[in-house]
Amino acid sequence: MAARRTPVLAGNWKLHHGPAAARAFFEAFLAAYPERADRRVVVFPTALAVGAAVEATRARADVQIGVQNVYWEAKGAFTGEISAPLAQEAGATVALVGHSERRALFGETIEQTVRKVQAVLAAGLEPMLCIGETIEERRAGRAEAVVAEQLQPVLWALSGEQLGRLRLAYEPVWAIGTGMTATAEDAQQMHAAIRALVASAHGPEAAAAMPILYGGSVKPENAAELMAQPDVDGVLVGGASLDAGGFARICEAAPA
Repeated sequence: MAARRTPVLAGNWKLHHGPAAARAFFEAFLAAYPERADRRVVVFPTALAVGAAVEATRARADVQIGVQNVYWEAKGAFTGEISAPLAQEAGATVALVGHSERRALFGETIEQTVRKVQAVLAAGLEPMLCIGETIEERRAGRAEAVVAEQLQPVLWALSGEQLGRLRLAYEPVWAIGTGMTATAEDAQQMHAAIRALVASAHGPEAAAAMPILYGGSVKPENAAELMAQPDVDGVLVGGASLDAGGFARICEAAPA
């Protein structure tokens, strides 16, 4: 039997919480959520709050801080961008890549997500690649095809060693910030399809080891049901991760 994958509980603050709010959040969150060795927590604060978040969580090995986006070049004349090496120097250990808002609002292409994943790995960080379909694509019966189009170029670009540092997050775009949530069965079906894509590119052992998170209107009320599915290895939480107490309940909901 394959070893159980460690649950990952991730919170994406998007454009919320500056340094002062980040410090207040972690004071409340760490008090509400005692350290546990059987799961990982990753928080993606705003870029300007990364330093405050790193300082606030320095004593907690089970809580990691990530960045919401990076540019693929390490340095240069790229005003406003953040590089993976600079994120690593600031104390981040994980980087989101390909979030649906980056794709839809900022025009991030699949080719760019490949370059970003490679840059994140080169800097010694873990990439968390977001993949998912819109409601129009789902209604057209193209959900799995769209996810494959987003994921396969990344899988083909990575070595086996690199793949072991990749994390995936399935985020149905139609369920982000809308109050709509994929059913647990919907999530399981897509997560199984994603795992099959990993297996086809890198073999069944690599697929069995790959953490795949679900993201899309995750709340304390539905987190446990989602994570009870065999191929759902955690959650990527948006708005509900801004509330320290609510996010603590979601982190506790992961199966032991």
